[in-house]
Amino acid sequence: MNVGRLLLRVVVGPLFVGHGTQKLFGWFGGHGIEGTSGFFEQLGLRPGKRHATGAGWSEAAGGALLTLGAFTPLAQAMITGTMVTAIRKVHAPNGPWVTGNGYEYNLTLIALTAALTETGPGSPSVDSALFGDALKGKGWALAALAAGAAGSFLVTERLVEAEEPELADVGMDDPMLADQPQFARETQAAEQPT
Repeated sequence: MNVGRLLLRVVVGPLFVGHGTQKLFGWFGGHGIEGTSGFFEQLGLRPGKRHATGAGWSEAAGGALLTLGAFTPLAQAMITGTMVTAIRKVHAPNGPWVTGNGYEYNLTLIALTAALTETGPGSPSVDSALFGDALKGKGWALAALAAGAAGSFLVTERLVEAEEPELADVGMDDPMLADQPQFARETQAAEQPT
C-alpha cells in the first residue's frame, strides 16, 4: 500500500468532488448553477451556464477519478483545466499569494495532480489494478498538463459567445429607473410598450 499517495487522493479528490458539486447543485454552501453562471458571465465566460456546468462536472468527475486512482492522466487534465482557468480568469492579476486572492493554491493542485500522474496513483487504485504501470510516467504527466492548459484556452477563449447586445435604450433615460439595480432597469425597460 502506498500510504502517501493514497492520502493525497482521498483528501484532494473528494474536495474536488465537493468543489464541483458546489457549482452544480449548491451543495456544501455553494452557489449552485445559477449563482455560478452569473459569476462566470462577469468573468466573460459566456454563456455562463454552459461554462459553469463544464467546470462543475470537470471538477466533480476529475475529483472522483483522482479519489479512485482511475484514469489518473484524465483526472489530472480535468483538474488542471479548471485550475488554469481559475488562475487566468481570477487569480493571476493578484500575484501568487492566496492571502491576496492569488494563485498559489491552484498551482499547488496542478503540481500535485501532475506528480500523481508521473508516479502513478499507487495502490490500492483502479489504475494499479487494471493497467499496472501503463498510465503513469513523465510523458503522461506532461501530456495531461498540456491537455488541461490547452482545454482551458480553447473553452475560455475560442468557445465563448459574444456578449448579448444591450437592451435598446427604451426607458433607460427615465429618472425613476436610474437608481434601480441594472437588472431591474432592464426588466422594466423590456416591459414598457414601444
